[in-house]
Amino acid sequence: MNYRFQNLLGAPYRGGDAVITQNTNLISPVGNRVSVTDLVKSQTVTLPIQSSSNIRHIAVSPDGVFLLTVDENNRCLFINLPRRVVLHRITFKHPVNALKFSPNGKYIAVAAGKLLQIWRSPGFRREVFGFELVRTFADCNDKILAIDWDTESKYLIVGSKDLTGRLFFVDKIKGSHKKPFLFLGHRDSVVGCFFGVDKKSNRVNKAYTIARDGFIFSWGYSNTDGNHDSGDESMEDQEPPSPGTPERDGEGGEESVKKRKDFDGKENDFGEVERYLSGGRWELLRKDCFMQAPAKLSACDYHKGLDLVVVGFSNGVFGLYQMPDFVCIHLLSISREKITTAVFNELGNWLTFGCAKLGQLLVWEWRSESYILKQQGHYFDVNTLAYSPDSQLLATGADDNKVKVWTVSSGFCFVTFTEHTNAVTALHFMANNHCLLSASLDGTVRAWDLLRYRNFRTFTTPSSRQFVSLAADQSGEVICAGTLDSFEIFVWSMKTGRLLDVLSGHEGPVHGLMFSPTNAILASSSWDKTVRLWDVFEGKGAVETFPHTHDVLTVTYRPDGKQLACSTLDGQIHFWDPIDGLLMYTIEGRRDIAGGRLMTDRRSAANSSAGKCFTTLCYSADGSYILAGGSSRYICMYDVADQVLLRRFQITHNLSLDGVLDFLNSKNMTEAGPLDLIDDDDSDIEEGIDKQTRGNMGYNLPGSMPNRGRPVIRTKCLKIAPTGRSFSAATTEGVLVYSIDESFIFDPTDLDIDVTPEAIDAALNEDQPSRALILSLRLNDDTLIKKCIFSVSPVDIPAVASSIPHRYLQRLIEALADLLERCPHLEFVLRWCQELCKIHGNTIQQNSRNLLPALKSLQKAMTRIHQDLADTCASNEYMLRYLCSVSNNK
Repeated sequence: MNYRFQNLLGAPYRGGDAVITQNTNLISPVGNRVSVTDLVKSQTVTLPIQSSSNIRHIAVSPDGVFLLTVDENNRCLFINLPRRVVLHRITFKHPVNALKFSPNGKYIAVAAGKLLQIWRSPGFRREVFGFELVRTFADCNDKILAIDWDTESKYLIVGSKDLTGRLFFVDKIKGSHKKPFLFLGHRDSVVGCFFGVDKKSNRVNKAYTIARDGFIFSWGYSNTDGNHDSGDESMEDQEPPSPGTPERDGEGGEESVKKRKDFDGKENDFGEVERYLSGGRWELLRKDCFMQAPAKLSACDYHKGLDLVVVGFSNGVFGLYQMPDFVCIHLLSISREKITTAVFNELGNWLTFGCAKLGQLLVWEWRSESYILKQQGHYFDVNTLAYSPDSQLLATGADDNKVKVWTVSSGFCFVTFTEHTNAVTALHFMANNHCLLSASLDGTVRAWDLLRYRNFRTFTTPSSRQFVSLAADQSGEVICAGTLDSFEIFVWSMKTGRLLDVLSGHEGPVHGLMFSPTNAILASSSWDKTVRLWDVFEGKGAVETFPHTHDVLTVTYRPDGKQLACSTLDGQIHFWDPIDGLLMYTIEGRRDIAGGRLMTDRRSAANSSAGKCFTTLCYSADGSYILAGGSSRYICMYDVADQVLLRRFQITHNLSLDGVLDFLNSKNMTEAGPLDLIDDDDSDIEEGIDKQTRGNMGYNLPGSMPNRGRPVIRTKCLKIAPTGRSFSAATTEGVLVYSIDESFIFDPTDLDIDVTPEAIDAALNEDQPSRALILSLRLNDDTLIKKCIFSVSPVDIPAVASSIPHRYLQRLIEALADLLERCPHLEFVLRWCQELCKIHGNTIQQNSRNLLPALKSLQKAMTRIHQDLADTCASNEYMLRYLCSVSNNK
């Protein structure tokens, strides 16, 4: 029952900044969550932290400990990355377009509208409000789009929409207001500005400003110690000298002077007299064009150490240039869509690109021209899920006609099948783990080989039909698919691909289809208010019909085949006995599944009848409880025997989606309708992440969607892993994976006054491993159970295993499965598993239903270790053969 959010699959990137920390960790926003990808271990983890709406900008401290996220509502979270907790929260008053930590980690520069704010970075201190505003610069005439710090955290260069770059000095200087130096001459918004450093002195000696129209300006700095020519245009209108008063900056066209006299030798906040970047001259060295018109420049980054610039354009092209000579190293196209982020890692050998519209995230090694990471999510919502029998793989099918297969442990997609020509509606893994079936609205059912990654069989019908449900029997000989348009069920042979039978009788779309786990009876549910049972092999047609008062939306069997659950349009879940044909229980779930209020709803959420039904059901691995989801933000978990709601999972708090709030803010209602639905955006806006995410994909035609395509939160499919340790939900946000976390639970199975950790330690000291293990199993403490397992010598394993009572077998098998995945003592744990199977084989067989989740976990762990060992041994064998052949040749 103690499921917690673990990961988000199916959507690696949805827009916003991406950053790389510690050279190998890629941090990218996914909706209102943050995903962290380890590029060396090839693992991705989604932080269990949610922002109030979609995240637009992120920044990481130089040491990689702190993360700042800013969402569309300008709400900022200050997160401790290693601990994955929120330390501080702040809401900015203006839209944030850029933010960056200073190189020393003390300050955070925030571009809040036209203002440049310098905040002191909070640390680990316990404070009521950790942020402290140090300085605000209000010199820009339009919103700031880009920020960069110098190496000593004293100067900032910012690019603005008012066509200028500006150089700011962070510290206050007594008695003066220093105007920022202006970098002029651009003809479009400055979307990138960077300091360049002298490699010998590690001090700033140049700067680059990049405009949205594809021009890069190179600026050089020469320190002349305040000795300027008298004929300089910028110094013509000087004021009379005032002793002890710092001079103001002169302002010219492309060349200007930034100069200040010593202020009586007084020190600034950094503890030294300020001379750096103040008494010299900036001049325009060269002006270059990327030659990508009419495409606009949408993303850029600069690497100080290698003096390289990477730029991405709105037509999907990116370029890598060696500065200051502007030599093109690479000019390639990723896609036809706009590149929304482009960044270097710390060493400068990897480039990261993100395309929000395609949900694409790439990490590219530019020297060897090879991919380090290449992930792309589904373009539209995920419709269906399927777990492999060993729970290691998860297949997803979506409206973008694609089938993707993910590794659950790493969160990576390793194969994408694109042969379908219409939306994929149903998936099913065969029992051998190497074959996947998919049904689609294009009128085909396809079988995929997961070893060779190919479509090896296609099942079709004499006339084209739209398939919406799919099932295969336990032996894998028969494939069945239900249709949307002809209300029939088609039956094929898996071996030959021939159509064997067509089951007719339903009078509505067949949206639910499942074979009994124990025999060859097929259950089907339809919108004609019936659930029908079919004996496919005997060919008798419908064996039994279960009538309902409302349309039946889905059907599922309990894992032991002795119960059938179906949900109806009135929000009820009916439980049937398929053997006797009797209605066992009914759960009324309308109030539990009730969704929020949409922007376009005329009625309140409580009075609306729309969406108050379950569209997907899934039994737990042992059949004791059932998960149910539908068109709302909740997933409900019910106890079947008692018909009570055990828990409700809220899948998101993202206010960028519709249906998350029960009560809408009346301040957002205007005479013309809800404020959020009034299209007041500039049509050709291109900076930031604008509206190129799913907000306007295909929905921007007149009258196509009443709420401007604002995504509505819903759960389309639920599946529990065969191990019972996790479940996945296909939602509007992506595929959410929840797993059991037992590390914080005290759940003793057989507690007594004598069952204590001290008693277990005493038994171990007295050399009674059998008694200690039984006590630890009764206490149900994971650490103590593993300690007692390791205290048994290999010789005594058979004797101790035979003394374990039957009721503690499940807990012991779970502990051994966990040890197999994590500990190095492989042979020792396998000896334990072998002896348990030998001694308790009959008991395990008799209680297979209850022990099945634990046994599946054990099988999953063994399979993974076997694959790793097989790969290692194979490579070692080839190496030894090679060495032997080399020695023979000598």
